[in-house]
Amino acid sequence: MKLRQWQSDCSDIAIQHFKTQSKHFLCLATPGAGKTVMAAEVAARLIKLNEIDIVLCFSPSKEVSTSIKLTFSRRLKARFDGVIGAIGGSYTYHSISFFDEEFWGLLKLNRVFVIFDEIHHCSGSSIENANAWGEEIIENIQHQAKYTLALTGTPWRSDKLPIVLSKYCDNTNTIKCDYVYGLQQAVNDNVCRKPNLVLIDNEKLLITDEEKQTKEFSSFKDLLAEPSVSYQSIITNPEIMRHILMLGCQKLQEIRQQNPSAAALAVASSVCHAIEIIKILKTEFKQQAVLVTYKQNKPQNIIDKFRTSQSQWIVSVGMVSEGTDIPRLQVCCHLSRVKTELYYRQVLGRILRVNNEINQEAWLYTFAEPSLSEYSHRIEKEIPAGGVVIKEEYPQDAAVDLSLSLVESTKSNQDNDDGRKELSVGDNPNAPEFDYVLQSINKRLLNLDVVGCYREQVISTFNSPF
Repeated sequence: MKLRQWQSDCSDIAIQHFKTQSKHFLCLATPGAGKTVMAAEVAARLIKLNEIDIVLCFSPSKEVSTSIKLTFSRRLKARFDGVIGAIGGSYTYHSISFFDEEFWGLLKLNRVFVIFDEIHHCSGSSIENANAWGEEIIENIQHQAKYTLALTGTPWRSDKLPIVLSKYCDNTNTIKCDYVYGLQQAVNDNVCRKPNLVLIDNEKLLITDEEKQTKEFSSFKDLLAEPSVSYQSIITNPEIMRHILMLGCQKLQEIRQQNPSAAALAVASSVCHAIEIIKILKTEFKQQAVLVTYKQNKPQNIIDKFRTSQSQWIVSVGMVSEGTDIPRLQVCCHLSRVKTELYYRQVLGRILRVNNEINQEAWLYTFAEPSLSEYSHRIEKEIPAGGVVIKEEYPQDAAVDLSLSLVESTKSNQDNDDGRKELSVGDNPNAPEFDYVLQSINKRLLNLDVVGCYREQVISTFNSPF
């Protein structure tokens, strides 16, 4: 397979590092840059040099594990299914706790190269401060493996615990990376799309309590300072949801005029929330939308079908985040209640993967919640002057004509029908479970009224090392 320049450079440096410095190597590369291909290249070179006998890969999810298996099998021209005769295998971090002494004995009897995708999931500098996955790595891999290659796109943990197999600077306590490929480099090299972040706010929000007393707030930040108001009440408010999805649909319509197969991702906070998003997209905006959640049977099949279909939207609950490769995704509505910087950047990475289409724009829409605003403006500080644009206000009742974005295709309709058969919860907006979910959510949100105009702040230029 043809390597990008950074992948070739990193492979050269990793091989030299193993020869002269240490058997552990950490690569930081922005989400969407192609870390798995680089890792497979390093494995292939070590095999050719007769340095290793077996390759083991660990990753956060079954979907990513399957993708790694295919990439390594193709590059190594060998089976990578973990059975007798295979050159190696790909496993999830969850499975690492179930391996017995016979499995770990492989590392003592053979020269094993171990690769960790998104190593930030595994914490611990010792057994005392390690999580379950980190503990297994420290006990069974750190000293026994011939070489290790750790990969990450976000080199920190939200809980501030140390990442396993990592080195830290004494004075700043920041992680030491053996190779760094940042977002600005990736954009300059046309490896990743240049992203645009849109922070959505509203200038007049009303909260009415049980005694019919009303308070007015001029922003989401002020609203969330109210002890009785949660972020969940914002992202599940029907009017607020409708506005962010309208913006996403408008942008997707623009992009699809050049890229007919372009798609959008909505990240929901729960299955019930995802169902309501699906209903709004289908009934109000006439979009083809696919639901994928951890509660469904064979969610990977749904993702695989969406990857090559013409459907406009995929609505996810924890299934399309880090490591998921769907290059036609170019728009994202971030409606998750998870507000860590790590997750925020991982979600952003889902729309940064380039493809061969004409338009390579990437747009992420989220709310001006204090933490999300902080992450965005932390990046803003690295932007040259003039990198921030304040867009015109949108009236609350702004309408959107999506007729141009509807794709009439026998193939797309078939894909959508097949995907629907996989769902275990209401894909049909007219099904009884939709009414039940909507009633329960609306009941909780009757005290929040959105009566002001919306404002959008667009951060359009990035110069981040991550």
